[in-house]
Amino acid sequence: MKKRFFLAATALSLLLVACEDDKTTEVSNSTEQTQGEAVEKEAAITFTDDLGNVIEFDSVPTSIATLNPGIMDILLALGANVTGRPQISGDMTAEVENIQELGNPHDPSFEQIVATGAEALVVPPSFAQYAKTIEAAGTKIIYANMDSIEDIKETIEKYGVLFDNTAKADDIISEIDAKIAEASEASSLDALIIYGAPGTYLAALDNSLYGDILNKAGGKNIASDLPATDKYPSYANLSVEKIVERNPKVIMLITHSDPAAVQEGFERQMSENAAWKNLDAVKNGQIMILPADLFDNPGTQIVEALDYMRETLKTAEEAAK
Repeated sequence: MKKRFFLAATALSLLLVACEDDKTTEVSNSTEQTQGEAVEKEAAITFTDDLGNVIEFDSVPTSIATLNPGIMDILLALGANVTGRPQISGDMTAEVENIQELGNPHDPSFEQIVATGAEALVVPPSFAQYAKTIEAAGTKIIYANMDSIEDIKETIEKYGVLFDNTAKADDIISEIDAKIAEASEASSLDALIIYGAPGTYLAALDNSLYGDILNKAGGKNIASDLPATDKYPSYANLSVEKIVERNPKVIMLITHSDPAAVQEGFERQMSENAAWKNLDAVKNGQIMILPADLFDNPGTQIVEALDYMRETLKTAEEAAK
């Protein structure tokens, strides 16, 4: 009798131990699963664009497209797989030429954008009217707006994180900072930057990218305190009286359209007002077009833009002596 009781007790003990082992295994498996899920969540990337929109990526995007040439330049420098680019006039590298053209922000090719299969499309804020069409095809929209050199640096930093290439991003930013430090040693020179389109001419203010480049290159923007226009807060209407009073040593034109036509139209407008003829910039022949490929959405080429601006100021200074 005692023997049977002993055997039964032993069996019960073994059964309880087995149950505990099962529970331990179950807890262990559950813990491993939870840890695995945590790892997956850690791999996800949260990106905040320039309009404050939060975009979630499960991992580093394997493809991306853009309608902004400066963003394209930054993405390529960071090693991203760019599958779509904006329409570009002028010379292109073979790498850029081989990327599918998507049109421009004002006249995009929806068919080509969808055909790229890009995970995300980087666009300016003006593209918002088309956003739903692209998002319906499964592509995430990222808005970018670079109005200063600091904006460009912050953009490089953000995309360095998104594409897991912070080391390269840091190198580019360091190069920009070094160029700014070098350019700031230049002597200050009175200058005027005019954004031109046929029939329209506006003075760039300090809060425009062009004004920022001018200041960082060592120049002095004579239009800095002119009242901004309501429609374009980074620009002011031309005040001939103020311009003549401040007498710029160089006048630089920037345009998205035909540069030669814009310069011809501006010089014709100056010829209609004798006051312009008294400006040092006019007397010394220091009226020039800034190359759009360097100054319009420069991206990492902001280094070259600063060099170009610094040389322009140096030439105008020598002409004024």
